[in-house]
Amino acid sequence: VQLAESGGGLVQAGGSLRLSCAASGLTFSSYAMGWFRQAPGKEREFVAAISWSGGNTYYAFSVKGRFAISRDNAKNTLYLQMNSLKPEDTAVYYCAAKRSLRVVVDTGEYDYWGQGTQVTVSS
Repeated sequence: VQLAESGGGLVQAGGSLRLSCAASGLTFSSYAMGWFRQAPGKEREFVAAISWSGGNTYYAFSVKGRFAISRDNAKNTLYLQMNSLKPEDTAVYYCAAKRSLRVVVDTGEYDYWGQGTQVTVSS
């Protein structure tokens, strides 16, 4: 199984980025997916999650209303649209996969992880 994130970069506060996570080696539509992030010196934290069908989503309070998670099962790809970015959103962002029919928010439940993509928001 491989999960490959892309789309990170440097953006000014208030700007937008769209992250992608290309999945291979698994039946993508059988997996719940999630986005997590880890800032320097901090633990990895939950950002957003989506069910296998895309019909259910869940967000951390800190990003709700600004970020949107989505998936394209035909393309085996997960997305995270990030708007109104703030300096505190600066982190390495990871996608993760869990074979499940439900939304999964617990970091420890995920089976597979990508290598991460850096997002830096300047003030």
